[in-house]
Amino acid sequence: MRKPLIVLIIVVLVGLYASLFVVQEGERGIVLRFGKVLRDDENKPLVFAPGLHFKMPFLESVKTLDARIQTMDNQADRFVTKEKKDLIVDSYIKWRISDFSRYYLATGGGDISQAEVLLKRKFSDRLRSEMGRLDVKDIVTDSRGRLTTDVRDALNTGSAGRDDEVQTPAADDAIAHAAARVERETKSNEPSINPNSMAALGIEVVDVRIKQINLPTEVSDAIYNRMRAEREAVARSQRSQGQEEAEKLRAQADYQVTRTLAEAQRTALITRGEGDAEAAKLFADAFSQDPGFYAFIRSLRAYENSFDNDQNVMVLSPDSDFFRYMKTPSGAATR
Repeated sequence: MRKPLIVLIIVVLVGLYASLFVVQEGERGIVLRFGKVLRDDENKPLVFAPGLHFKMPFLESVKTLDARIQTMDNQADRFVTKEKKDLIVDSYIKWRISDFSRYYLATGGGDISQAEVLLKRKFSDRLRSEMGRLDVKDIVTDSRGRLTTDVRDALNTGSAGRDDEVQTPAADDAIAHAAARVERETKSNEPSINPNSMAALGIEVVDVRIKQINLPTEVSDAIYNRMRAEREAVARSQRSQGQEEAEKLRAQADYQVTRTLAEAQRTALITRGEGDAEAAKLFADAFSQDPGFYAFIRSLRAYENSFDNDQNVMVLSPDSDFFRYMKTPSGAATR
């Protein structure tokens, strides 16, 4: 008796454990019975909130969906502005599931990769069209915040048909096709949703951000080369102006030196001339008082200069006037 009771208790515990499931906080659960989704009266999938829930053991399974905000990092892509200039834009999107039943049906069982493919196509087309209406200045300055806000709102509400200046037909067709599949499988009495919006997939775009805007490599290289050429031209102009000023200063300095030397030489010549004139006047005044004595002194100087070396040889007549002061005084006096 005890052994069958133990087996029965074990079977009951296993059945009870298999019939319970827990949906964690930040998740939502969808129950599948024999591979088919449990639905409500409107044929919409039943969504289980976080907590403890029951299911039929071994017959039903649980599919969990992440209710937290997701981040989709987009690869940097090339966009063309209103001025037909290329920009490399790096961006990301914050999104979350707003309608779990619709999201589950639109993405073929809650496949997050399929949801991000559709979201990325819609976002890329919308951003490309929005940037095509702006020039580079508006994109990189104050209009950058308005640009991301407009893109986010457009993703959530969708295009307004012919009234919308920005059209994204490729992405709209893919989203509309998924939304049509949802409408065929449900009988919801809710107001119709724009099939061109991400709400048609049960997705809400929380935020759109542009991380970085760069110019293409070939454009940036051309700009840098032009800037370098402009700076080199300015440097050459400044250098030539400096050389011109240096030549002017050098010429002025050479002129001042030459002028100063000329004036100094002129002053020296004048002073020397005045000195020589004064010396000559003094000599003339001194020698005019006694011409005989002056002649005697001059003869002595001539003798000194003529006989300062023993090798000097002079061929003169003894009666020459040059030797008159070397004769006897009587002779000198007689003469």
